[in-house]
Amino acid sequence: MGKRDQARADAAFARGDVGVDGAATEETKDVAEVEKGQAREQLLRGRAYLGRELLTWLLWRSETGDALVEHEGSGVNVLFMGRIILRGVAGDVTEMSAKGTLAPYSLQVKEALDKGLLVAQARIRFTHGEKEYEATLDSEFLDVRAAKLPALMSEEEDDQLNERLYLTEQLSAMVDALVNAFLEVRVGKTWSKQVVPAMKEWMKGDEQGADALSKASRARGKEARAARH
Repeated sequence: MGKRDQARADAAFARGDVGVDGAATEETKDVAEVEKGQAREQLLRGRAYLGRELLTWLLWRSETGDALVEHEGSGVNVLFMGRIILRGVAGDVTEMSAKGTLAPYSLQVKEALDKGLLVAQARIRFTHGEKEYEATLDSEFLDVRAAKLPALMSEEEDDQLNERLYLTEQLSAMVDALVNAFLEVRVGKTWSKQVVPAMKEWMKGDEQGADALSKASRARGKEARAARH
């Protein structure tokens, strides 16, 4: 067995797809769960393309101002702000940077997205209840950089340290919740038929983009309800 075949066999064993004898395990895995696991694995391994899809999807979804996910009983609102970096793999322009308070939602950025670029890095504000967090997310490994936490309420130094750790964990948990929400959509039936077309209309600035967004949102809600039953 060659090194590549051996590596594939080892990976299959690590995932539980085969037993120690090399035969397939008897347990049948749900197709959607397998796809979701593969998508998460790609993100964790730093396959930037899926991370760029995530950030682009977040930018699209955030423009409505609605809460994108719930965390500990409260909605999480997302706002892209300041500098945004777009990257692609082909075409005359493979990287673009835009600065400005509302630069991420500008016509120029949408036009660049429509031509094939995707969001590679962005400064994002997360609002959860009365607390606001800011962080720069990078699509390569979804690294959280230069985070800005809400003002501390504690006065004692030890209490401030614990509060800072708690707020850091909250920010990480919100990012995880958004990643999970994206993965559910990405492996769902509506991604190619409804979500991508709606995003393309939004990029083009068509008036029908808002209607397409609402339609895709309702479809996601139906999928989520179906999954719970």
